[in-house]
Amino acid sequence: MGLDKACGVRNNARVANSSSTKLLPHTVVALVKDRPGVLQRVATCCGEKGFNIRSLAVGSSEQAGMSRMTFVVDASTDAEVMVAELKKLEDVSEISDISSQEFVSRELALVRVQGGKEARKRLLDIVDIFHAKIVDVAPDSMIIEVTGHENTIDSLVRLLKDYDVVELVRTGRVSMLRGA
Repeated sequence: MGLDKACGVRNNARVANSSSTKLLPHTVVALVKDRPGVLQRVATCCGEKGFNIRSLAVGSSEQAGMSRMTFVVDASTDAEVMVAELKKLEDVSEISDISSQEFVSRELALVRVQGGKEARKRLLDIVDIFHAKIVDVAPDSMIIEVTGHENTIDSLVRLLKDYDVVELVRTGRVSMLRGA
């Protein structure tokens, strides 16, 4: 019940229940206090408002005691309702939906692919095309690291499906405004 007060009205019916409204991804960046429970409070508030978090990345910021958070949420036209509610949390110092502005975003992925000596040359060619790296090699597998726009990573993963992807992990989007 306490979280409902911090997040405002429960479940945004316009966003959560509308089947006629197309949901689009919105990139939101926030500066939050670096202390236990902040991530849970932010994620719960988004869920309470009916927003699905597609991607979430949190890490140290340029300010001591503060973390930078980038998340991608599904929203009908904008994420201003969610941003307004998150601004009410005492842990949130700054927050904005940067989707309508020019920004740089990157994601990192590690992909473990099965493949003996016969497949390695073809895999190395694919890795080279995507400016990726081989970060570990075992007799029957290798781990590929790729950093870039999420579309680039999606394309690489699609190509690697022919080589038996055993394991895949992605960081989620991290973003910054251009020229700010």
